[in-house]
Amino acid sequence: MKIGKTSTSALAQITTLGDLFAWRIGQTPRGEAYRQFDVLTGDWVSYTWADMGERVAKWRNALGALQLFRGARVAVLLPNGVDAVCIDQASLALGMIPVPMHAIDNPESIAYVIQDCDASVLVVATRAQWNAIASVGDAMPLLRLVVVTERAAPAPGEPGGQNAITVTSLAEWLAAAKVSPAPSPTDSPGAELAAIVYTSGTTGKPKGVMLTHNNIVANVRAVLTRVTVLPGDVFLSFLPLSHTFERTVGYYLPIATGSCVVYARSVAQIREDLKIVRPTVLVSVPRIYERFYGKLQEALAQSGGVERYLFTLTQTIGWRQFCRRQKIPQEDGASSRFDWLISPLLQRLVARKVLAQFGGRLRFAVCGGAPLSQPVAHCFLGFGLPLLQGYGMTETSPIVSANSIDDNWPSTVGRVLDGVQARIGEHSELQVRGHCVMQGYWKRPGDSARAMTEDGWLHTGDQAAIDDGRIRIIGRIKEIIVTSTGEKIAPADLELAIIGDSLFEQAFVVGEGRSFIAAFVVLNRDRWQALSAQLKVNAGDSASLGLESVRNAVLENIQQATRSFPGYAMPRAVRIGLDPWSIQGGLMTPTLKLKRNALHSYLQAEIDDVYARRPTV
Repeated sequence: MKIGKTSTSALAQITTLGDLFAWRIGQTPRGEAYRQFDVLTGDWVSYTWADMGERVAKWRNALGALQLFRGARVAVLLPNGVDAVCIDQASLALGMIPVPMHAIDNPESIAYVIQDCDASVLVVATRAQWNAIASVGDAMPLLRLVVVTERAAPAPGEPGGQNAITVTSLAEWLAAAKVSPAPSPTDSPGAELAAIVYTSGTTGKPKGVMLTHNNIVANVRAVLTRVTVLPGDVFLSFLPLSHTFERTVGYYLPIATGSCVVYARSVAQIREDLKIVRPTVLVSVPRIYERFYGKLQEALAQSGGVERYLFTLTQTIGWRQFCRRQKIPQEDGASSRFDWLISPLLQRLVARKVLAQFGGRLRFAVCGGAPLSQPVAHCFLGFGLPLLQGYGMTETSPIVSANSIDDNWPSTVGRVLDGVQARIGEHSELQVRGHCVMQGYWKRPGDSARAMTEDGWLHTGDQAAIDDGRIRIIGRIKEIIVTSTGEKIAPADLELAIIGDSLFEQAFVVGEGRSFIAAFVVLNRDRWQALSAQLKVNAGDSASLGLESVRNAVLENIQQATRSFPGYAMPRAVRIGLDPWSIQGGLMTPTLKLKRNALHSYLQAEIDDVYARRPTV
């Protein structure tokens, strides 16, 4: 860890996230803290730590003027940016509890969270968002104030349409604030809640995970013993701050290290923003790396034979060298005494162009939130991208284990962090305990009790193995498909293999209690255009997706992608779509994971149709 001995010792004494923020301002007031794009001026705007201290003070005064009780919940529905930091830090400074929500979640889900957490204040980006939430009709008896941050916001005092909730603009709210008194001290500030983070709910209603200052600060410290983060590092932030992965690693950790966080304009503009910002650290989920991989495969398919050969050779030699450095056994035993000679040339001719897509100066990239397919990992590691996988969950603040630059086995999620213990329980379940483990679920004592074993370990719900101290995730216990013949299949593994083919944007497999596995897929529109031309069908006619020739061709790709699986696991029927399953539609989580129960309900009629017919092949 290279943030200085004084900084390291000081971090050991910090118990709350508010203290961490104040300490950082005192340490490097002129350092660049944040940068974001102003859509009105068309410019990137930079903020120093001192700037942020002044802005947060204004938000704190406005929030303090409401004279809410300590522990009051402040719901935050904002895109990543400086405003989200301000309301978070203002809440923490007053002993209130931020409740972050995903900015593009559907209104019903947002209304549920506001009601469930008994929020007193809601900070929202647009008036249209609030109108949609209010129209759901859920009672929100404790909600007193809605603050709208958009510049064309309503005047103060405008009723919100429900229980006379006041809706005001951010500018007016801040302008009317007066200096608020400091909150009353507490004996154990670190034990107070620093957030209620609602799980993304891949199955059922989300639950509010209660995380304390101690939980999160301990996790930040532990992560910094695994990776080296420098004051001059630049993070590009695009995962939602409502997700604990981004919240801890992409927000609180850079405060500890004095690094700069640049907020991406949008997920759609990530490729362009990477080249503009040129980050040195990237925190992401697998889907982003998979999209880059898909684009590479598309470009490769259109390249000449020499280019394809050089690409494959660069990846092969690079992967071989990576395995040697990490002492990873290579299955084919391949080796070449000439790798060292040809590798520098291939790096200049091929690898640098690939790495330039990420900005060209990444010191390391972190991947978490879901499993990363091995072809994607092999590709980027082979091209020299230091890609580190880890494992965690909202309930563990979130990081449990991670690989490091010097100990990086991509088929695993690394070793547990300092202060964390792991074991394998019944049904091969991974169980953990440590300072990062949550205090329970908000208003759900029964669920809280069931989340723990009798001797105090957290049920992760994931099947895993621990080999030489490294954790290898096998799959979700509840998501394992058991066919009518008794075969057990991890659907996520199949889906990862399928979307490794750039023809597919998304994949969902089913087959619980059935005689065979079926796949539901969303095609990449550009690849569909090429496939439809090859098959001589009309790409613009949605009925073409149901043609037997199209299904057979798509199923052939699926079976090729899943050829390494046992025969019983390979899909034998397929249904095809072009419209992606979305967060707004309630079918994806904020970290782009499938909501399996919701998808199953959504596709129920088609699922029934698949199994009412014979498999295509």
